[in-house]
Amino acid sequence: MPKLYLQTGIKTPTKLSRLFKQIIAGSFLWGMLVGVSFVAKGQPLPRVSLLALSKANHTLAIVDPVTLKIIARVPVGEDPHEVIASADGTKAFVTIYGGGSLHQLSVVDLVNKKALPAIDTRPQMGPHGIAFANGKVWFSAEGSKTVASYDPLAGKIDWCMGTGQDRTHMVYVTADGKKIFTTNVSSATVSILVDTLIQFGGFPPPGGTPPNGSNLPKGGGNPPPGAKVHEQWMQTVIPVAKGSEGFDVSPDGRELWTAGSDDGTITVIDIAAKQVAASISAQAIGANRLKFTPNGKLVLITSLRTGDLFVYDAVTRQLVKKLSTGHGAAGILVDRDGSRAFIGCSADNYVAIVDLKTLEVTGHLNVGGEPDGLAWAVRP
Repeated sequence: MPKLYLQTGIKTPTKLSRLFKQIIAGSFLWGMLVGVSFVAKGQPLPRVSLLALSKANHTLAIVDPVTLKIIARVPVGEDPHEVIASADGTKAFVTIYGGGSLHQLSVVDLVNKKALPAIDTRPQMGPHGIAFANGKVWFSAEGSKTVASYDPLAGKIDWCMGTGQDRTHMVYVTADGKKIFTTNVSSATVSILVDTLIQFGGFPPPGGTPPNGSNLPKGGGNPPPGAKVHEQWMQTVIPVAKGSEGFDVSPDGRELWTAGSDDGTITVIDIAAKQVAASISAQAIGANRLKFTPNGKLVLITSLRTGDLFVYDAVTRQLVKKLSTGHGAAGILVDRDGSRAFIGCSADNYVAIVDLKTLEVTGHLNVGGEPDGLAWAVRP
């Protein structure tokens, strides 16, 4: 011990103790800055958790939506953008984007609040939009112009399909995994991908149209010898407003709404007809994300450029209110009972909380720098 005093230049045990305390405190602070897991002691995972990404801190915050207390911050990859939870609410999957150059899904054990080994998505580059449906993780790969699925049980990517469009960005998948919607930002299009039963020659089986909403002509006659009915994904590409990125499908599955960042025009697509039903001159300049409320009555649109939240009536297609959430609004997450909306205000380094009855900002939540992607994790 005397040698230690001489080497450090500290002549008393008291001063050495103080130094060690300072080192420990500094190490904890540095760990927070570089993304080492932080877990609040004595806080078990609630049945419903709010998940919030920090792009600046490279962390996923697990939040109790009732108390609004942060239960844990878990490190993820270097450029996290979107997050989704597994159906049982025990794991989170995060897209590591890098503007289309990276190739990773970060995985978080929500129950034990720790990072798990990441998934290498190569050759699917630049994963961004993400969904969980039919037991699989579905994601867009912007750098590869594809949509792909990862099977957690098999531990591998088991399917992918090219869109042939530029900046295939956000993604929505129906619960049965048979229909996929995605926005292609730079091409100003929406792709509708449908898993369809067909036979030789691209026609449906004899006797009628195939399931899953395909609009192929009715089949007839006998297939050639050896021809088998099989599944094939069919794509419909629909032009929309320039810069359309965020979108959502109405709870009844009838409409898809998306908003273009260039001039703020909202495009409404009739899903059954696979065509544009309406264009709304919303002037939501810088539109970034769009979400329906659970009852399907309201549509929320954020502007990353102005920080405004646009609230539209889904039936009348009229603006209900525009309110400021800060300087730049991105990710949207609506409470499951429709009472609140959580808005990732990236430019302001907080998540704004909006009361959907009064349509006013009622508070802010600090989940880390540049919050963006948000999701629910619900355990049975």
